[in-house]
Amino acid sequence: MRWFGFGFNAFGQIHGGDFAIDDTNEVKVITPTELTCHVDGSCCKKTSGLRASWSRRASLHWNGGRCLCLAGFKAASGIYGTGCTDAVIGESFLILAFPDRIESWDMDNDEKKTPVWSMEVKTTSDSADAPLNLPLITDGYIAIKPPFYRPLSPHLKATRLAMGAEHSVLLSASGAVYTWGLGSHGQLGHGGLSSEEQPRVVEALWGMTMSCIATGGWHTVCISDGGDLYVWGWNESGQLGLPSRAVRRAQQHQSSPAAAVTDSSSYTDTPEGEKYKEVFISIQAFPALLDITPSCEVTAVGCGSRHTAAVTSAGDLYTWGWGQYGQLGYEASCSDEPHRVEFFTKQQMRVVNVTCGTWNTFAAVVKEEVAAS
Repeated sequence: MRWFGFGFNAFGQIHGGDFAIDDTNEVKVITPTELTCHVDGSCCKKTSGLRASWSRRASLHWNGGRCLCLAGFKAASGIYGTGCTDAVIGESFLILAFPDRIESWDMDNDEKKTPVWSMEVKTTSDSADAPLNLPLITDGYIAIKPPFYRPLSPHLKATRLAMGAEHSVLLSASGAVYTWGLGSHGQLGHGGLSSEEQPRVVEALWGMTMSCIATGGWHTVCISDGGDLYVWGWNESGQLGLPSRAVRRAQQHQSSPAAAVTDSSSYTDTPEGEKYKEVFISIQAFPALLDITPSCEVTAVGCGSRHTAAVTSAGDLYTWGWGQYGQLGYEASCSDEPHRVEFFTKQQMRVVNVTCGTWNTFAAVVKEEVAAS
């Protein structure tokens, strides 16, 4: 399995440079570029997982033993946490999971001799052989800023947790979705803009089993067991894949400045010559079903601050939303419609997983098997 990245690269988190802003770094990477291990320059074919923030990426790498390879701002020292099983990376702290403990490292401390915080993890007979799945731990989860440990009610039986800029999303063992935190952009999916202090089930999805969740800065997505994709929250840059007034106005301004959209709706000609009123969505407060392609199910999804990327059962990668730094994998400042990243198709690569940094995208691929004639 090989990993490719595209998007924001000012700190060398995709390739190039010595992990600081300088003339050797290409700030905007549009064409997917294969990632390398910044320790020895080899390809990241032994990477089993990848996490990313705005200025860094962390790859779980096999180098004679499991360790973490960092790339990006203040990451020049390379390998951290030999023996770690998972990681969460932010702008100030790096969280590492080991079989028996959690450690938090201050990324602003250049010496980095000891963690700033640690916590022993007690395993039960049911969890002894299962590695921790950060940010979840037993009876709670780990945040990327103090207080690091935050409890969760055991009745939730959480299996996955995703954290946006100001909200959190939890997937339970039964496939129910819970959200809490700031709700000002509809990112909680409860139909309003109110905030929630405690996890609250998303009632609009009740009765449907979800298998995957992801959060952007102020939007949320999830995948059902049947491969359907549901989206809700802020759509200012088209990150929900729903019609966005700002996106259409920008597109029309580029093609014809005099024709820019000025209202919250517009009239569009149909092929039959009739006109219909197009409704634009800035906030979607309830989950909405998004059809990417009628013939394929969605198998994986990731969210950046204002963009979304989804993998289909056919092995294609689709992206949409804000693309100013190339994080969509094609030339577009933004898009409110999912478009396939053609690079992987042309290279006969099958995308199997995706994860997003704030302004970039990382895809795991395998070589497409060509049927014998």
